Amino acid sequence: MHEIVFYLAFVWMTGLFGVSVVAVIRLPTTTGRILALDTLTLILVALLVLYAAAFRSPYYLDAALILALLAFIGTVAVARYHGERKVF
Repeated sequence: MHEIVFYLAFVWMTGLFGVSVVAVIRLPTTTGRILALDTLTLILVALLVLYAAAFRSPYYLDAALILALLAFIGTVAVARYHGERKVF
């Protein structure tokens, strides 16, 4: 039962990952693309967490934490640049 839940979650997150990739490519506005790219990275973080839990490897949790932090900082920087045309 436990493995079935992991496989279903992995398939679901992979499907959401594909939809987010299509959204990043096809959305016409810059703000929509920024949000879709942020969603894409969060789905990737969720996939890394699922992989770490399935194979009991803490290294993937470290990678997920670093990716989440970098995605947050990147999204804030891009959104600020888009809004004010300066990063700092």
